[in-house]
Amino acid sequence: MMSERKRIYVLDTNVLMHDPTALFRFEEHDVFIPMTVLEELDNGKKGTSEVARNARQVSRFINELIEAHGAEKIERGLKLMRPKGLNLRRDSQIGRLLFQTSTPDPAKSRMKKMPDNQILASILQLHEQHPQTEVVLVSKDINLRIKASIFGVPAEDYENDRALDDFSLLYAGHTELPTDFWTKHAKDLRSWSEKGHTYYELKLRKNEDWAPHQFLYLAGDDEPEFRVLSIRDGIARLQILDDFTGGSHSVWGIHARNREQNFALNALMDPEIDFVTLLGTAGTGKTLLALAAGLAQVMDQQRYREIIMTRATVSVGEDIGFLPGTEEEKMTPWMGALTDNLEVLANPSEGGSWGRAATNDLLASRVKIRAMNFMRGRTFLSRYVIIDEAQNLTPKQMKTLLTRAGPGTKMVCLGNVEQIDTPYLTETTSGLTYAVDRFKGWQHSAHITLRRGERSRLADFASESL
Repeated sequence: MMSERKRIYVLDTNVLMHDPTALFRFEEHDVFIPMTVLEELDNGKKGTSEVARNARQVSRFINELIEAHGAEKIERGLKLMRPKGLNLRRDSQIGRLLFQTSTPDPAKSRMKKMPDNQILASILQLHEQHPQTEVVLVSKDINLRIKASIFGVPAEDYENDRALDDFSLLYAGHTELPTDFWTKHAKDLRSWSEKGHTYYELKLRKNEDWAPHQFLYLAGDDEPEFRVLSIRDGIARLQILDDFTGGSHSVWGIHARNREQNFALNALMDPEIDFVTLLGTAGTGKTLLALAAGLAQVMDQQRYREIIMTRATVSVGEDIGFLPGTEEEKMTPWMGALTDNLEVLANPSEGGSWGRAATNDLLASRVKIRAMNFMRGRTFLSRYVIIDEAQNLTPKQMKTLLTRAGPGTKMVCLGNVEQIDTPYLTETTSGLTYAVDRFKGWQHSAHITLRRGERSRLADFASESL
C-alpha cells in the first residue's frame, strides 16, 4: 500500500538540462513533458557545452523509451524503464512518461504565447483531463514557479541532486571535545609514542560519531589537538597534531594563525590523505595554505613533481571577451589569487631584487596553470592539484576533475559557498558541498571549514558589516 497518492510531475526544460536522469527519479509517479519543453530541448542541443550535452542525452533517453515500447503506446504513456548504468534503485516502482498530444484551447488561454505560458496552459489542460490526480510543476525557474502558484498549480524546485537538506548540517571536519573527555575515557585509554608522534587508542562512546581524519580539540589555548587516524570495530586511534603555529616549525615559511589553519596544514602535509577540501569565507587563508604546503612538498620533499592549479572561469561582472595567448596566458587573469599568494611565498629576506626575481622564476616553473575545459581524458601522475573556486562546479564537473587523479596525486579543493556565481547552483547543490558530504567517511580524505579571517582588520570588518 503506497503512503501517498500517485502524482503527475510536469518537468520544465531547465530541470532536464540540469540533470538528464531527472526523467527516472520520480519513482512510482508519472512524468509529463509539454511540447514546448521538447522544442526548447531541440533549440538547446547545439554546441559542446554541458547544457547542450544534457539536452542531447534527454532526447536519447526519450527515443530509447519510444523504440522499446513502440510509438503507438505514446497516447497511454511509456513505462519509465531505467537505463543500465544509472545509479538508481531498481526495486522501486516506476511510473509512466506522458507527452502533450493536443494543443490547449486558445479561447481558454488568457496569456501571451510565451514558452512559460504555454507550459502553464498545458498543465491546466492536463489537470482537466486528470481531475483526480495531483499535477505538480517541477522547475528551477523561480518566476515560472511564481506564475504557477498564481494559477493555483503546485510548483516545486528540483532537489534530487541536493547533497543535504540544510547547508548548516554540512560536516565541519573538526569538533570540540567535552571537558570530561579524559575522565570519561580513563579506563579504556591506551597511549604510546612512535617516530616522534604520540598516539591514543580509545573505545568510542555515545555521541562520538567521528569520521577518519576528523580533528578534535579541547577548549583552551594550551590543550592538545588530535586527529582521528582510523576507526575500527568501535575503537578510534588518535594522533596528537604537529604544531605549525609558532617557532621553527612552519610550512614554506608560513605559520598557522589559528587552530583551523593548523588543522588544514596537518591535512595538507600528510601523504596518506589524497583529497583535502577547504571551505571558508574570503581571507581565511585557503589558497595560501594550499600553495605553501604544495611548494614544501614539491620543492623540498620532492613528493610531487609539480603543482597544477585550475579554477572554474565564471565571471563576477561582465565578461571581458576573448583573451589572447596560450592556455596558460588565457588563464592568468583568472589566477590573481595565485599570483598574490606567490608574492607572499616567494619573498626571500636576503638576495634583494635579483634573489626575488630568481625565486619567482623557479616557483613559476613548478606551478602550472591549467584550464578546466581541457581536463577530460587527462591523468595526473604524482602531481599536487589545486582546484580553486570549487563552489562553482556542478557535482558532475567535480567528478570529472577528481577522476583525473593518477598514482601519487593529491587533490585539494578550495571554495566559499557564499560566493556561488553559477546560475542554478545553490549551497546545497554545489559540487564542493557534494564532495565534502560524500568523502567524509573515506580513510584518505580530510575536510576543514575555516571560520576566522586572517587577511586584515579592514577585510574582517567588511565581511561582518557589509
